[in-house]
Amino acid sequence: MAPVLPGHQLQLLQGGETFFPALVAAIDGSRRDVRMETYIFSTEGAGSLVAQALERAARRGVSVSLVIDGVGTPALQAAWVKRWREAGVAWRIFLPWGRIGLLVPSRWRRLHRKLCVVDGEVAFCGGINVLDDHFDPNHGRLAAPRLDFSVRVTGPLVRDAYAEMMRFWWRLEAVHPTGAPHLPSQWHALQQAMRSAWPLDSHPPPTPATDSATGAQAALVLRDNLRHRARIEQAYLAAIRLASREIIIANAYFLPGRRLRRALIAAAQRGVRVRLLLQGRYEYFMQYHAARPVYGRLLAAGVEIHEYRSSFLHAKVAVVDERWATVGSSNLDPLSLLLAREANVVVRDGHFASELRKRLVQAMARGGEPVDPAAYASRPLRERLLDRVAFGLMRLGLFLTGKRY
Repeated sequence: MAPVLPGHQLQLLQGGETFFPALVAAIDGSRRDVRMETYIFSTEGAGSLVAQALERAARRGVSVSLVIDGVGTPALQAAWVKRWREAGVAWRIFLPWGRIGLLVPSRWRRLHRKLCVVDGEVAFCGGINVLDDHFDPNHGRLAAPRLDFSVRVTGPLVRDAYAEMMRFWWRLEAVHPTGAPHLPSQWHALQQAMRSAWPLDSHPPPTPATDSATGAQAALVLRDNLRHRARIEQAYLAAIRLASREIIIANAYFLPGRRLRRALIAAAQRGVRVRLLLQGRYEYFMQYHAARPVYGRLLAAGVEIHEYRSSFLHAKVAVVDERWATVGSSNLDPLSLLLAREANVVVRDGHFASELRKRLVQAMARGGEPVDPAAYASRPLRERLLDRVAFGLMRLGLFLTGKRY
């Protein structure tokens, strides 16, 4: 894992209502380059504001590169393809499935991280897709916005994010060059571009005071499904094992492996208050049913489980003892932990952790419903069968990829 370094300024952004204006403002202020990666890029609603900002940046000569996941966003609207090409926006779609992708386990890898770096000076990292808060691709218009978070960062970790995104872009370009204008594809240009984007004597701009923590310790934790596939899980495990008072985890797709489950149970058994805020609405069969078989042991150990019902929960955040926090794209399920590229920011800062904790406690109080252990144990036979079927299919899928979980 990257070292946790001081000198960061952080701004917690809850939902698209705060995230998109901050992102658009950063893109509109760009001078040299904008690097962006996302799982979903919808050009409807609030997403159109981001699409327009990228277009404006490219038209004024800023180098703009965008990578979109091929499952989250199989194709872009034809009108935006034309507009971006004319403006000079360069983009790639990562591993589109096509007709047989689902049948080829090697193509199950996904780009799930949500990162943006502007001019090598400011970064955004979190769980928020470029997707309007009040719209769901499978369920249509939402009565209430989905619950999700991102963080705006200046400081040392921005350079780590920038370097990783540049390397990833170069690898994609080496295989499938874009027809749109983009940076030269020679490897030596990467170092030159980084020196240009982040001069040694430059200083990142100040972060707005609202919801910010000055000089915080933070690190960018990246994972893929090769050498570094356990990094985010290891960060969670380290924090959970050191917890002395409280653990709060909000996670949309929660199906942790044995080590993480045991760590949560051990924490609860030694007197730590453990609260989980999980998805309470039916979104996908696998996501909804495969998670429920793990509830029993957690509830029996004293772990409190709250299901979020006000809208869809999409957050991937945690707070431990009001001094450690993480905000990112990684769910605690096999797909995220074994098969997807993810990015989380890990923070050691009391101000930031306390602010995130306050938001999560409010979400549990206003939109969460506690899971009653007795009601869980007596749920209908049909539900229990569906839970086991989903859990079994998940394990079969992992077996086909050659992974253990």
